[in-house]
Amino acid sequence: MTVLGALALAGCGSFGNSSSEKDETVYTPSQSNLTSLTEVIEKHPDDPQAYNVRGSVFAETGHAEQALADFNKAISLDANYAQAYANRGLLYRQAGKPDLALADYNKALAIDGSYASAYVGRGIVYRQQGRGVQALGDFNKSIALKPDDPQAYYNRGLLYQGQHQDQFAIDDFTTAIGLATQKAEPRVARALSYLAVGDAKSAAADLDEAVQMQPLNLQAWASRGLAYERLGQKEKAAGSYAKALNINEKYEPARTGFARVGGKIGQSYQTF
Repeated sequence: MTVLGALALAGCGSFGNSSSEKDETVYTPSQSNLTSLTEVIEKHPDDPQAYNVRGSVFAETGHAEQALADFNKAISLDANYAQAYANRGLLYRQAGKPDLALADYNKALAIDGSYASAYVGRGIVYRQQGRGVQALGDFNKSIALKPDDPQAYYNRGLLYQGQHQDQFAIDDFTTAIGLATQKAEPRVARALSYLAVGDAKSAAADLDEAVQMQPLNLQAWASRGLAYERLGQKEKAAGSYAKALNINEKYEPARTGFARVGGKIGQSYQTF
């Protein structure tokens, strides 16, 4: 596998939170805390929306079992609750249960054929399964329904990138960046496609911004190291690889890159 391939495989999934996959942003958690939401449920035990909202908060805070129970309850109370199916589908996808996720996304879309986020969610499952034609169809449908959603462009860009259609990917990542100006992930993804087409200068510019937005983004630092390595700026390359190793000393693309540019443990390097 090439260096670029290793970097690309390391992080082509998430948008907004580098430690979890929430690509389609189906969850819509309330600002209320769990205690107040539970009080609402106690007063209105037959309200499916209350369970769906609390389930979203549970999911956002990493309590998957409680989230699943709440989404199940919401669906039992309203069998045509599209958002509850989509939320449960996202939960199943994050749990590595693509067949269950697809079933829920299909149900959500059968109920509401204009549910753009559910198309993105289902498209992600298709992309992860290597079903590129179906994934592209879903991302295109989502964009047609909601052309200002950066998630759809970002995930379509990941699909194109995986197919080595890097110019199309760059175009989609550029649109996603324009719609979500403070997100690091589309910049990292665009940088990888810039590297793939031999434009290390543009890649370095994207990654300069990405590491400032997310100083603990492992892939951003390692990719930045590769960009500056290709530009012949070994000092910045070593510094970037060193930053990645400070985050995860076992991250192989950073370890091998650091060695390639002559990095020495314990030595300080310029990063900017």
